[in-house]
Amino acid sequence: MLDDPAHAGTVRYPPGSLVILTGLPGAGKTTLLRRLYGLHGTESVPVARGAVVVIDSYQSKRRWAGRLGWAPPPVRRAVVFATHLSRIGRALASGRAVVAHNRGCAPSVLRGFDRLARWHGARLHLLLLDTPPETALAGQHERGRVVAARTFARHRRRWEALMARVRSGDPAPAAAARVIDRNAAALLEAIVFEPDHDPVSGGFPITE
Repeated sequence: MLDDPAHAGTVRYPPGSLVILTGLPGAGKTTLLRRLYGLHGTESVPVARGAVVVIDSYQSKRRWAGRLGWAPPPVRRAVVFATHLSRIGRALASGRAVVAHNRGCAPSVLRGFDRLARWHGARLHLLLLDTPPETALAGQHERGRVVAARTFARHRRRWEALMARVRSGDPAPAAAARVIDRNAAALLEAIVFEPDHDPVSGGFPITE
């Protein structure tokens, strides 16, 4: 579901928040960010939109494209992820809110995002794009980036564990989590950061 019936198509967070958009590979996360923020899909650096910085993990991947051919895949992934984290940290340090795509949702990764947000005086929020595995697989084929079966199975296990925790009312380590399906994502028109909006204590549900 989206935020509330009075503001259908909008989700709201406190200013300066770190919002991590995550879901299964192929769920449509990058597509959603492109539509909401007018991205072209060729960016190699974060994109500022007013008080918000939009950071797609593929921006860091493109930044290093063709420059790490000498390194084994684990090293390349580590460099790309470190760049992704560094960019999020710099944006938070500037006082701006951050909407960031991240494919992985392992507990250690989410704890790292939470520590990064707290270090800069912000809070972590999760925006979870819940898509059936078969739909996510179709999305991978459509975009021409199909992850290995074992890798997708690992993502699926971690995703299902996270969704179970969130639906039980436990968004930890995030301050709050929202779940949207593809239909709700198609209706989403804006992610808004406004003063005095607190999903934890301000009367809004932690999970939806």
